[in-house]
Amino acid sequence: MTLNNYQIKLLAAMLMLVDHIGAIFFPSMAIFRIVGRFSFPLFILLLVDGEQYTRNFGQYGLRLLLLGILSQPIFWQLFRTSQGNILFTLLLGLLCLRLVRAFPQWQLLIWLLGGTIAQWLLLEYRAYGIVAIALIHRLQISAVWWAGWIGLHLGLVMIAPNFATLQFPAVFAPFLLYLANHQRGQQARWFYLFYPLHLLVFWLLHQVLAV
Repeated sequence: MTLNNYQIKLLAAMLMLVDHIGAIFFPSMAIFRIVGRFSFPLFILLLVDGEQYTRNFGQYGLRLLLLGILSQPIFWQLFRTSQGNILFTLLLGLLCLRLVRAFPQWQLLIWLLGGTIAQWLLLEYRAYGIVAIALIHRLQISAVWWAGWIGLHLGLVMIAPNFATLQFPAVFAPFLLYLANHQRGQQARWFYLFYPLHLLVFWLLHQVLAV
C-alpha cells in the first residue's frame, strides 16, 4: 500500500486533530498525544515535496507566514504558551531547504543556523523540528539514516527529558513515511488553512465548555 500526497495531507490533518483534542480537552489521556506524534513528520514530508515541486516558492512561503501570523493569537490562548506555532517552524524549514538546494556545500551550517534560530525564536518543536526536517529531507532506508533518526530522539532524552517523554513515539514515524509515493493526488488548497480554522473552532468550543 502507498499513499499519495493528498492522502498524506488528510492523515496529517486527522492526526493533528487528535493531538490537539488531547492537549486541549483530555490532557490526562496520553493516547491522544501519542497518536498525534505522527503528524509533524508527515507535515515535514509534505514540506520537503512542496519545496521541491512548487511552481511559486515565494507564494508558498508567504502563505505559511500569513497563516502563521493569523494562527498565533489563537495558539497562544489555547495552549497557554509563548512559543511560535508550527507554521513558523515549517516556514523556517522551507527557507533552510531552499538554501540547501542553492548552496549544498554549506548545508551543515544552514541547518545549524536554522536550529539556532528556531531555538532563539521559541518556535514550536524548536531545534528538534529543524533537525527533523533535515533528516526527513534525506529520508532513506539505511542503517546510517536510522542511526541519525534514533540518535535525535535519544538526544532529546538527555537534553530535554520532559519534551522527550511526549515526542519519543515519533521515532517510529518513518515506517509511515515510507508509504509515501510522492504523487500529488487531488488538490488540497484547504490544507494549511485548516490549521487556523481548527484552532479557532477549538477555542470557541473551549470558551463554551468553560462557561
